[in-house]
Amino acid sequence: MRTRAPRDLATLPFAHRLNPFTGEIERSGTYEWLHFEGRTFDDAEGSSSLFSESAFSSVTFNRGRFRRSRFDDVWLHTVRMVGTNLAETTWLDSECTASIFAGAEVHGAEMRRTVFHQCKFDSANLRAATLKDVTFVDCLLRDVDFSGATLNGVCFPGSTLDGARFDKATLTAVDLREATTLRIASGTGSLSGATISTTQLFDLAPLLAQHVGFTVKDD
Repeated sequence: MRTRAPRDLATLPFAHRLNPFTGEIERSGTYEWLHFEGRTFDDAEGSSSLFSESAFSSVTFNRGRFRRSRFDDVWLHTVRMVGTNLAETTWLDSECTASIFAGAEVHGAEMRRTVFHQCKFDSANLRAATLKDVTFVDCLLRDVDFSGATLNGVCFPGSTLDGARFDKATLTAVDLREATTLRIASGTGSLSGATISTTQLFDLAPLLAQHVGFTVKDD
C-alpha cells in the first residue's frame, strides 16, 4: 500500500506561523502555532489541554499527565514519552516520526487520521482506545495492549508486532499483511475483521487451533 512519506518541519502548512515555546506546560492550557524544541519536561501537568498546529522536535516527557488533552494537526519528531499518561486523549490529523512511547498510558484514547513513522511502542497501554484510519509505518510495537480497543482502517506496513494483545478488541478493515512480524500474545479470537497473509496464517495456526480447542497430532 502507498503511505505518505514523513514530512519535514519546513514543509508543514503551518510552519511559517510557529513561534518557539519558552514557558512551562500547564493544565487546561491552549497551545497553538508553537514549536517545542529540545526540551525535557519532568512530571508536567498538562491534562485537558489543547495542542493545535504545533510541532515537537527532540522533546522528552518523563512521566507527566496529559489526560483528556487534544492533539489536532500536531507534528512530533524524535519525541520520547516515558511513563507518560495520555489516557483519553484525542489525536486528529497528526504525524509522529522516530519517537518512543515507553510504558505510556494511552488507554481510552481516540486517534483519527494519524500516522506513526519509525516509532517504538514498548509496553504501551492502548486498552479501550479507538483508532480510525491510523497507520503504523516501520514501527516496533512490543508488548502493546489493544485489549478492548476498536480498530477501523488501521494498517501496519513494515512494522513489527511482538507480543501484542487483542483480547475483546473489535477490528474492522484492519490490514496486517504488510507487518514484517506478527506475534500475538493473546486475543487471536478477536482478529475477525483483519486481513492477514497466507504466511501469517501459518504462523498463527497454533494459536488459532488452541483458541477453537483443536488437538493437533501427527501420529
